[in-house]
Amino acid sequence: MTLKELALRVPNRPGQLARVARILAHEQINVAAISVDSTGRSGRVRMIVSRPDQALGLLTAAGFTVESQDLIAVHLTDEAGSFLRILEQLAAAAVNVRSVAILVAREGSQSLVALSVGDAAKARRVLEKAGVLSETAEHLISNADLLASAPTIPSESVGLLM
Repeated sequence: MTLKELALRVPNRPGQLARVARILAHEQINVAAISVDSTGRSGRVRMIVSRPDQALGLLTAAGFTVESQDLIAVHLTDEAGSFLRILEQLAAAAVNVRSVAILVAREGSQSLVALSVGDAAKARRVLEKAGVLSETAEHLISNADLLASAPTIPSESVGLLM
């Protein structure tokens, strides 16, 4: 299973994020990672969920416009500049980075980061040549695996996301 990210637009008003969460919770789809930002009347939600194909269908049926993107997992050493080196290599190859998600799962002592890019084939070649492509993580880490290793978010923190 390829690691996937869902992205959707929601109206920037009370209850919309809860509506998305309710749709997913009703079908026992867990959220492993989420980011929310809003400007003006619109918000953007990006998330990694346990069953992305099913979530895509449910959210689309509920009237949301949802995009699904495959993510490429790379491993980083835990030191300043390791992420910068990857970004510079992709930029030099004219590969646009669309989104970034730092994953909870690790590969040994290395952090894992998932990237959505404009040209996946070219990015894979660049990242493989750089020795940072984590094909193991992409094959072994599914959206469901991320949920299994995700830390619990205290209930008092959830209000901050709404």
